Amino acid sequence: MPFQPSSSFPPRFKSRFPSKHQNEEHRLNERIRVPQVRLIDEKGNQVGIVDTREALRMAQDRGLDLMEVAENASPPVCKICDYGKFKYEQKKKEHQAKRKQVVIKVKEVQLRPTTDQHDLDVKSKQARKFLEEGDKVKFTMLFRGRQITHTEIGLRLMSAITKALEDVGVVEQHAKLEGKKAILIMAPATKKPGEKAPSTPAPVVTPAKPNGKATG
Repeated sequence: MPFQPSSSFPPRFKSRFPSKHQNEEHRLNERIRVPQVRLIDEKGNQVGIVDTREALRMAQDRGLDLMEVAENASPPVCKICDYGKFKYEQKKKEHQAKRKQVVIKVKEVQLRPTTDQHDLDVKSKQARKFLEEGDKVKFTMLFRGRQITHTEIGLRLMSAITKALEDVGVVEQHAKLEGKKAILIMAPATKKPGEKAPSTPAPVVTPAKPNGKATG
C-alpha cells in the first residue's frame, strides 16, 4: 500500500477561499498550520488558547473566517471575522487616508532684471494662480553678464512681485543669491476658517526705478 501523508485537518473542513486567495497578506482558515492559537472572537473578546481545529470549527459554525493577526506570537493570535468585510473596511480606510493627504508642489517662475512690465504682469498672474491652487512658487532671478554687479535691481523687482502677491502668499524663503541667480520661495497664505478669497483685482507689479541700468 503506497504511503499517504496525513493531513492536519479532516476532509470536511473545506476552505471558503479558492486558490486565487492563496496570496492574501493574512493566513486564513486551513492555511493556519499551527496546533494551537490564541483566539479572539468576532466581538473582540479574548477566548484564550484553543486547538486550531476547534478555532476553525467555531469560525465555520458562525459562517465566518479564522484569520491570523500575529504570527510571531506564541502561540499565534487568530481572530474570527468576516474576511471580505475586513478587506473592504481596510481599503476604505486607506482611501480616506489618501484623500486627507495634501500634496504641495513647487512651481518655478523665472525672472530677469530686464523683464518688461507686460511680462512681469503675466508672470505675476501665473504665480498667483499657483498660490491660489495651493502650490509653492519658486522665483528664480537670472543674472547675465554685468547684471551680476547690479543684483539690487533684480532683488528690488522680486520684492515688488512678492508685495503684489501678499494677499495670497507669504515669503517662506527670502531672496538668496546663489551664483548668478537669486532664489525666493513663496508659500500659499493660510486662510482663516470661513474666510473667502479676496474679490479685488490682482495688483499690478510696479518695481521702483533703479538708479542705474544693468546691461547684459
